[in-house]
Amino acid sequence: MKPYYDNDGKPLPYPWLINLVLLLAGGSETVRLKFWSRKPRHIAEKTLRDILTLSKDTVYGKEHHFDVILSATSAEELFRLYRHYVPANDSFETLRPYVERHKNGETDILFPGKPDMYATTSGTTSEPKWVPMTHKYLKDVYGKMSHIWTWNFVKHRSRIFGGHIFPIVGKEVEGYAPDGTLYGSVSGVLVRDIPGIIKKHYTAPASVMAIGDYTARNYTLMRMAMQHRDVTLWATANPSTILELMRSVEEHIDEMIVDIEKGTLSDKFEIQPEIREELQRWISPKPERAAELRKLQAEGKLEPRYWWPWLQYLSTWKCGNTKIYMEKYMDKFDWDRTFYQELGYIATECRFGFSLDDTNESVLFPHFHYYEFVAEDELSSPKKHFLQIDELEMGKRYCAYVTTYSGLFRYNMNDLIEVGGKYGNTPTIHMISKVNGIVSLTGEKLYEPQFIDAVHEAEAEMGLKTKFFVGFADVEESKYHFYFEFADKMVQKKKGKEPEAEEVTQEEADAFGMCVDKHLQQINIEYESKRASFRLHEPESHLLMSNAYARFKAACLRDGFRDGQFKFNLLMQDEVRRGKFKLIEKIAGRQNTLGERLMNRADNLDERLKERQAKRQERREERQERREERKEARQERRQERKERRQNKKTDNK
Repeated sequence: MKPYYDNDGKPLPYPWLINLVLLLAGGSETVRLKFWSRKPRHIAEKTLRDILTLSKDTVYGKEHHFDVILSATSAEELFRLYRHYVPANDSFETLRPYVERHKNGETDILFPGKPDMYATTSGTTSEPKWVPMTHKYLKDVYGKMSHIWTWNFVKHRSRIFGGHIFPIVGKEVEGYAPDGTLYGSVSGVLVRDIPGIIKKHYTAPASVMAIGDYTARNYTLMRMAMQHRDVTLWATANPSTILELMRSVEEHIDEMIVDIEKGTLSDKFEIQPEIREELQRWISPKPERAAELRKLQAEGKLEPRYWWPWLQYLSTWKCGNTKIYMEKYMDKFDWDRTFYQELGYIATECRFGFSLDDTNESVLFPHFHYYEFVAEDELSSPKKHFLQIDELEMGKRYCAYVTTYSGLFRYNMNDLIEVGGKYGNTPTIHMISKVNGIVSLTGEKLYEPQFIDAVHEAEAEMGLKTKFFVGFADVEESKYHFYFEFADKMVQKKKGKEPEAEEVTQEEADAFGMCVDKHLQQINIEYESKRASFRLHEPESHLLMSNAYARFKAACLRDGFRDGQFKFNLLMQDEVRRGKFKLIEKIAGRQNTLGERLMNRADNLDERLKERQAKRQERREERQERREERKEARQERRQERKERRQNKKTDNK
């Protein structure tokens, strides 16, 4: 069946006006991208010169001799002088002093003037990163890249804007810097400023993302989207968000249907009054849609492919460890109708690139950013060789550095990327993992994908299924801690009966962890040698509570993370995050301990009851024995009196 028709044969409208606008805006930018992608080295030189010229009179530009760098007469000399005068910023902390001056109202520090906003995200310290976003970057980079992105949707599904679109972005405004500049989510600001011709197709206003309670926010997002049958685009960075929103429907479908039928928003959820008031303008009673959802519920069809029969596009991250979460919902969509596209290499610091086809490869934008790369085998070297964009080799892996129009100079993205094919003459790339997803306690260089593969091998070998897992490197103990949440195993307890579900025990978890360890040794020869030499000790396995990932993520969101920024590694050296899992484990342990105590108390109670019953029986027997003794004594006394009377009669005669 064609993607533009639902199961009843009803067609999706063709949005002529929107498509024309996107053709004019996005089509022209796509042509520009294709032109510069044919000349990657030339445009790399031009972009770097433009950025340095823009900032040469700033504090940072003067300190790092941008004027001297710009005196270069060739691309090779420009790149060499840039590397010589501007050190690689391997941490945001080296740029933080400059950003702080901007935050406190100073101008011309990293770039001319002040930023339009700050994009905040977690950093290596307890203080978050405040990534400045200039007007030029938001307008000439983010804005124009968005034109290409939306036009790309139309090229793959020409009627995508014929229905409602469901993007999930960060909170637009989270607060203000000391000088009054707002900070929040770049995606939230862009959604706020999107043209009205497209904004009217959104399922909900951007203010939904400001709902403080996480459960309430998820419910509201899905309640607003589920009222529409014609949702055509669902976009969110993290696939785990898809799972959580689907779970929200499962848990609250009855309330959701009632809300849709009556045009209400349940009072059970804590939602700020001003947001409730705004949402009322987006909802109205829809009894027919409610009836349709009730029918789907009765038929057991509460899945996206049935909720939204015209769903044209799903866009999330698909690379790195995110595919673990997407695998859990792949059978819930109709892929003959829905085009599933990798969101692209997008981070808080910059919009590095995004996918334009059905592969996972991100197209780079060399006319918007200046890129440098370090080969994977040099990541630990004190003298790194920085490569230009045209020097990358297909199939090889690199760490990416970026220079932007927003004050990031030679900034380490801390990401391991792999080169795919080419767009024009410019290499495409896809994400493998964070560089801190490579853990090395004693030189083993254990990669996150290797750990993921080892867990899957252990699942196949032992017949157990994990719902979630994570590994932490422990430097002090020189070992790894594996945390597992298992699905219940099915056990045949009685012949001829249906298998019954049983929880995985700690002993089974320990055996599973050792099986993972065995496969890691097979996958990674360095890990094998370190284990064999006892430099790495046996890993320790831990059982987690149910829904461990959701609990952990909710805790992080309460601590200030935004959903789109929530990039979680499954293998890491991070005692702060491990502490959260220790807490989850301890809670579970306390529950088990409580259960054991209750059972012990119950057993003790039974024993005490038996003891009391025995004592009561003993006392009853003693009382009975005493009664028998008294009875016998009375009988003896009666017999003695009788004998005395008889003897007295005999004496009288």
